[in-house]
Amino acid sequence: MLKTAVIPFLVGAGLLASAPFAHAATNLVYCSEGSPAGFDPAQYTTGTDFDAAAETVFNRLSQFERGGTAVIPGLATRWDVSPDGLSYTFHLREGVKFHTTDYFKPTRTFNADDVLFTFNRMLDKDMPFRKAYPTEFPYFTDMGMDANITQIEKIDDYTVKFVLKTVDAAFIQNMAMSFASIQSAEYAAQLLKQGKPADLNQKPIGTGPFVFSRYQKDAQIRYKGNTEYWNPADVKIDNLIFAITTDASVRMQKLRKNECQVTAYPRPADIKPLEADKSLQMPNQAGFNLGYISYNVTHKPLDQLKVRQALDMAVNKQQIIDSVYQGAGQLAVNGMPPTQWSYDTTIKDAAYDPEKAKQLLKEAGVKEGTEITLWAMPVQRPYNPNAKLMAEMLQSDWAKVGIKAKIVSYEWGEYIKRAKAGETDAMLIGWSGDNGDPDNWLGVLFGCDAVNGNNFAKWCDPQFDKLIKAAKATTDQAQRTDLYKQAQHRLKDQVPMTPIAHSTVYQPMRANVEGFKISPFGLNSFYGVSVGK
Repeated sequence: MLKTAVIPFLVGAGLLASAPFAHAATNLVYCSEGSPAGFDPAQYTTGTDFDAAAETVFNRLSQFERGGTAVIPGLATRWDVSPDGLSYTFHLREGVKFHTTDYFKPTRTFNADDVLFTFNRMLDKDMPFRKAYPTEFPYFTDMGMDANITQIEKIDDYTVKFVLKTVDAAFIQNMAMSFASIQSAEYAAQLLKQGKPADLNQKPIGTGPFVFSRYQKDAQIRYKGNTEYWNPADVKIDNLIFAITTDASVRMQKLRKNECQVTAYPRPADIKPLEADKSLQMPNQAGFNLGYISYNVTHKPLDQLKVRQALDMAVNKQQIIDSVYQGAGQLAVNGMPPTQWSYDTTIKDAAYDPEKAKQLLKEAGVKEGTEITLWAMPVQRPYNPNAKLMAEMLQSDWAKVGIKAKIVSYEWGEYIKRAKAGETDAMLIGWSGDNGDPDNWLGVLFGCDAVNGNNFAKWCDPQFDKLIKAAKATTDQAQRTDLYKQAQHRLKDQVPMTPIAHSTVYQPMRANVEGFKISPFGLNSFYGVSVGK
């Protein structure tokens, strides 16, 4: 629940419904779902952290168009790719100013030195700043960019060349992701001199549309519109406030009272009442996400294909979608959403068939009453609004075929940590796409390189892995599509997971909010957003 400390500020800013400036076009309050762990996007992997920093304070060399997956210029106006696909030369935007705050005043504009600092910090553990402030960069390393980038060369103040070891067809998309946000080398040098390098994560400086002002944990984050932003049309809000409100029902109450103008993650049960409220708007779209069951193939009896097939066909998916998603989801049959290019529409689910499941378990030598653990997420995510209820329904489905599922849960951070360590049998998990490339699904979730990361099934299949690596190493999209389709069939045949649903994403906001676009990546961006009268 939102702490009372935030209320005096909101009243003072004239942002409550009863205040005279409730509809001021230059102020917007966003009811967010949680507190960010910090403001250095390179360190994190969650939307909560990215919304608070990457989507407000920072820019990247390339960026995604608002509301889409297409890559457009950002801090680089254009880029050239060598004929062999191994070098990318970025031509940087001139005259871009870093933020001026009470803790930093830049003496120069953005240039190549900032690009070198940003990426060398992730590449070089012996870099002075990295040694003074040691941290990990999970996205950068999980995607193998630390091993694949062999050199970053400053050609001149506004030209930078990246040299790769092997072709990476998703390189430009990866560079548009939140972790690649460009930091100020001058600010970093100041912090290093002051002996305060960790402030990079608490007092951010970027080139983005909003300037960080103040953060009160579990209460609020305040930003000012960047009056010197390089694309002025994107800044239509003078004051942007994140009102941190963990309870979904309280977020909806605040939206109705106009205490916030945009909010996050409505509960399925709230969707119809919100749609009926004429003071609100509820745009929605098919989610670029997937909720699924992962089977740890290193644990008995899940190491047997027949057992995984049996569990898969024993799941009454439609009943889960009706009860858990309450009409806000569509049946999933594949390891990626149908809106992802290269999705294979010929793949079909095995029919719901408890009797056949029993027969397969018998053939596999699995005795009735065999117990496995079923892990259920403790949090609401875009791809799964109620993991506890889903787990209970799966427990019932599997009991009908003789499998006893013991439901297990942990605090979210511990849940992920233990799952990556391989402690699970079956688990509920999911994914929202990051960059619009098929590798972000098939490679990150099911590839051999991700076995110690997001490949919770610990499934390393040489045939599958060969296909996805070949696809990533060519830039011919038709060839990539063919390889990814073959990989999807192999994934379906070997059943390391059961896809459940792609949730529909609903975005509740006041009727007078203009220009807000739903991100396919589950992020909340206020570029170009305004509040009308």
